[in-house]
Amino acid sequence: MQDLLPQVQIALPEKNPLDPKTLFPLMPKEIWLEIGFGGGEHLAAWAAKHLDFGFLGCEPFVNGVASLLNHIDRQQLRNVRVLADDARLLLDALKEASIDRAFVLFADPWPKARHAKRRFIGSENILRLARALKQGAELRLATDDPKLAIWMEECMNASADFAPLSTHVGTPPPDWISTRYEQKAIKAGRKPAYMSYRRR
Repeated sequence: MQDLLPQVQIALPEKNPLDPKTLFPLMPKEIWLEIGFGGGEHLAAWAAKHLDFGFLGCEPFVNGVASLLNHIDRQQLRNVRVLADDARLLLDALKEASIDRAFVLFADPWPKARHAKRRFIGSENILRLARALKQGAELRLATDDPKLAIWMEECMNASADFAPLSTHVGTPPPDWISTRYEQKAIKAGRKPAYMSYRRR
C-alpha cells in the first residue's frame, strides 16, 4: 500500500475530463474497467492476458485494494491503474466514450427493500456507464443473488443506451474468468446469473 499504490493510483482531474489512455506509459489498444474488483484476481488475470490493454479498477475497501496490489506486484503488471474510492468519481471524471469494456461482478445486493436504491446498477449509474462506454462496448454483469439479478435486468432493459447480448443462469460467457466470490457462491449451491449488454 505504501510503495506500490502511489505508482498505480488514479489521480482524478479537477476540471478537464480524464483520458484513461494517458495513465499508461505506452498507448493501450483498449481500456477496460472493473467496478468493485473485490480481491482483484479477475482484473489481474485479464491484465495478464492482454498486456497491450489498459485496465482500470475501482474498489473502496482497503483489503481488496491490497489484494490487487499483491497480484500486480507478483505478476509485474504494468497495465493496471487503481482508484481506491467510489467508482462514481471515476465515471464522472472520464472522457466520454473512453471505455471499451466494463465489469460489475457480484456487487453488494442490498437485499432489503429500503436499501435497494444503494445498488450500483440503477438508473443514475447506468447513465454514467453509458457516457463512459464507447459505442459497441460490452458491459458484463454477474450476481449470485436472484432478486438482484431481476433488478439489474429490469434496470438495464429500461435503458435506451444498452442492448442485451445474453443472459444465462449458471453458464458464464465462453471467455469468462472466474472470481473468488463466484467460486464461493457456487460451492454454496448458488447459481450465478451472467448478463452482457452492448452500448448502443
